[in-house]
Amino acid sequence: MEDYEQLLQKAEQELPEKSAGAERFVIDKVIGHIEGNKTIIVNLKKIAKDLGRDENHLLKYLLRELATPGKFVGERTIFGTKVPASSINKKIKQYASELVYCSECGKPETKLVEEKEVIYLRCLACGAKKPVKRVI
Repeated sequence: MEDYEQLLQKAEQELPEKSAGAERFVIDKVIGHIEGNKTIIVNLKKIAKDLGRDENHLLKYLLRELATPGKFVGERTIFGTKVPASSINKKIKQYASELVYCSECGKPETKLVEEKEVIYLRCLACGAKKPVKRVI
């Protein structure tokens, strides 16, 4: 029978390599192009899925923040004006900090819950709960 130290050493050797300083939760940058006076984004639905949020919720937030009309057409998102990708990426980061990351522990394992007409951001990692702005 192996002693504790040998078992511990064996377990450490079998652990996966640590990624040096890389954040485990990375938000993709938007992929798209300008077509006439419209902006076409092809990966907004995937970004919403990665964030663990409803795609329509994220789209409503972006439309309000960017002050532009827009809609989903199939897998593509079409904004009714020319919007630089940097602005969209900045607003997605803002969305994540307001409506995805826990304000207590900073982890992204959260969900939006509605109680008595108030929307709360509930952290599944630490249990924190805070009210957040409603996206209209």
